[in-house]
Amino acid sequence: MSTPFPFTAVVGQDDLRLALLLNAVSPAVGGVLVRGEKGTAKSTAVRALSALLPEVDVVPGCRFSCDPGSPDPACPDGPHAPGASGSRPARMVELPVGASEDRLVGALDIERALSEGVKAFEPGLLADAHRGILYVDEVNLLHDHLVDLLLDAAAMGASYVEREGVSVRHASRFLLVGTMNPEEGELRPQLLDRFGLTVEVAASREPDQRVEVVRRRLAYDDDPAGFAARWAGEEAAVRQRVVAARALLPSVRLGDGALRQIAATCAAFEVDGMRADIVMARTATALAAWAGRSDVLAEDVRQAALLALPHRRRRNPFDAPGLDEDKLDETLEEFGGQEPGDGDDDPDDPGPGGGPGGQPEPGDAPGGDGDTAARPEAGEAGEPRPSGAGEQSPVRAAEPFRAKVLSVPGLGEGAAGRRSRARTEHGRTTGARRPRGALTKLHLAATVRAAAPHQRARGRSGPGLVVRRDDLRQATREGREGNLVLFVVDASGSMAARQRMGAVKGAVLSLLLDAYQRRDKVGLVTFRGSAADVALPPTSSVDAAAARLESLPTGGRTPLAAGLLRAHEVLRVERLRDPARRALVVVVTDGRATGGPEPVALASRAARLFAAEQVASVVVDCESGPVRLGLAGRLADELGGTAVTLDELRADSIAGLVKDVQRRAA
Repeated sequence: MSTPFPFTAVVGQDDLRLALLLNAVSPAVGGVLVRGEKGTAKSTAVRALSALLPEVDVVPGCRFSCDPGSPDPACPDGPHAPGASGSRPARMVELPVGASEDRLVGALDIERALSEGVKAFEPGLLADAHRGILYVDEVNLLHDHLVDLLLDAAAMGASYVEREGVSVRHASRFLLVGTMNPEEGELRPQLLDRFGLTVEVAASREPDQRVEVVRRRLAYDDDPAGFAARWAGEEAAVRQRVVAARALLPSVRLGDGALRQIAATCAAFEVDGMRADIVMARTATALAAWAGRSDVLAEDVRQAALLALPHRRRRNPFDAPGLDEDKLDETLEEFGGQEPGDGDDDPDDPGPGGGPGGQPEPGDAPGGDGDTAARPEAGEAGEPRPSGAGEQSPVRAAEPFRAKVLSVPGLGEGAAGRRSRARTEHGRTTGARRPRGALTKLHLAATVRAAAPHQRARGRSGPGLVVRRDDLRQATREGREGNLVLFVVDASGSMAARQRMGAVKGAVLSLLLDAYQRRDKVGLVTFRGSAADVALPPTSSVDAAAARLESLPTGGRTPLAAGLLRAHEVLRVERLRDPARRALVVVVTDGRATGGPEPVALASRAARLFAAEQVASVVVDCESGPVRLGLAGRLADELGGTAVTLDELRADSIAGLVKDVQRRAA
């Protein structure tokens, strides 16, 4: 077994280490979500935490880590004889992003269950993580069905495995720790709220600190055991402090004054529900215990707010997490000291150094180029512009709205999502087939039908059913998949009327929000002047797409053909990377084509490439004014897709917005 990097040897990242230690002191805090750029010791710190946790008392031989003092009466390995006791180190179980449902919750031997009536259960990762840490690296990339299982287990403290009437239940209470890079997409709100605390991490810009990081890492790589031995004293001291804080925790007093500050803070920041209040109370109590105090002070409440509230303030995926510390201090001061004797020694003192560093600035969209968002002109200097085509500054997007569903026709087999119909492992059962490899979803009726004709030949004499492996049938299911939604946006002078461009950006932003909710990948191609640019390669981060869209300048001619050809190339490359993910191309334009020889004919030929390859497409017609040329509609016909106006995108119902591309092409 490899020697982990010592927790106390991590340089800087004080807020990350504090959040992890508070959960070690009080697992009821509810876990930690660590957000930040790559290469910032997120995974290193999390993996090192398990070495600081006290050992766990367990029933010997129990695969579900039952506590000898209060064993689970419904434990599949029970009932347990009283008195038996043992101990083991606390576990840190890692959940791979691509894990199967059976690997997470466990699996039943369906063949033995049918033929022998035996509940032969193999525990999964939720059983292994009971009374320990469940760590999910890149948690934002976790499949939705696994997220649902995690939410259920975290809410109920138990995992349920059911297969065709055969069920197993076991306890599963764990500390959930997730790390993520916001560039690769955001979490769905239900899972985001399930994390007690959140921490933003970033690499230090101080040369001395960066030098120390490199020095320690090289020393560890050269001799892991020797490096760990040099930090053994500090590790032991932190471990003892965790044990002492756990012992002190039950006697920490959370006075009415601190409770009022917590409630007032959550109300002032308009967080949803009551979980934030509860998490703040538990975090403030753990902070007091970690500091060796029996009373919760105002500084504990302040620090708890900075850790527990930022991720709960997000109203949509384009909002950057964070907290207005001035507003927080004003709230704490207003509601501090109203209950005498509540343990707040100095309610007017917000606490020294309470806030976590590295909070994102409002202009820094996660995963995007913060500098580009803050300075829209960045990246444009030196780019040639056609003569006579003045460039206009970026226009702010109009308020986004709820967009209608755009879907890809037919039946796909792509990654799980919520947009288009697909054959999936989860969804409604539509038929049965022979299993290819391991059986995961049994179709009971089809299995019985396959086995029934052979019962006499197999010597059946009793009421049971003799089932062989060849009789087993896999259920085929239909659900929803996520798609690649590629936006091709006209940023030319013909679209540059400021009011109209604001409405166009608002419409694209609305479609981006819809893509976020449906778990799609998104890409952004823009065209203006004399060329087209891939403003954002296909990614799961709609935040990045929104940031690039916001800073999009306009002006110049309309190289429609260049935009379509660049989009076609992006799709070709993505098909090689992920052949199963189907694409939906959304062209946002008024349909005009100018610049270069025969621009209209070139655009027409480029559009027919999409029709020939049966790529699903929608043209958002942005033409305005009393005289309409209908160019966007003609473009949609050549693409083999459908045209829809900005107003129709808001309509209450649009039946068949994306028609069957194969039928139209025929």
